[in-house]
Amino acid sequence: MKAVPKVNIDGLYLEDELVDDAFTGVVPFYAEPEPSFFNPEAIEQPAVPEEKAVPKIAGYLVGLPTTAGLFRPRFDLAAWEAYQTALEIDSQAGFPELWVEGLGQDEIDKLIERTPQEPSELDLLQQRLVEAEAKYSQLAAESTLNQVALMELHQMLLKVQAK
Repeated sequence: MKAVPKVNIDGLYLEDELVDDAFTGVVPFYAEPEPSFFNPEAIEQPAVPEEKAVPKIAGYLVGLPTTAGLFRPRFDLAAWEAYQTALEIDSQAGFPELWVEGLGQDEIDKLIERTPQEPSELDLLQQRLVEAEAKYSQLAAESTLNQVALMELHQMLLKVQAK
């Protein structure tokens, strides 16, 4: 079993679906028909279909992995169909880029602004260095004050002993 992308009819990624390892290509999946119920109180009853209704395509299972780095992956169904047509004419047709970005640049910029940026390891080390330097400066100042206080105490002690 392997997981393949499941997309809606516009090609936008929905979720992964488990399929057989041999699955390839692009295959439609269909919407479940809505059941009609008999209601004895209703004036009009649902018509009994004479022919079985053709199921409506709800999306596709895509046997090609998504491209990494996309915010909202969209499978280009038109490019896939064009590629399939080109293969029928020329078996050496080049493979197109089928997964594209489904969001516009404005939407991506808004997502990036809202997403808290995790600091890099270098940023964390720089922050620790600044904190350590500040702590060192504080300790050095305290040490200087302690030395001055010790000298003053020593001078007082010498004055007291001299008397």
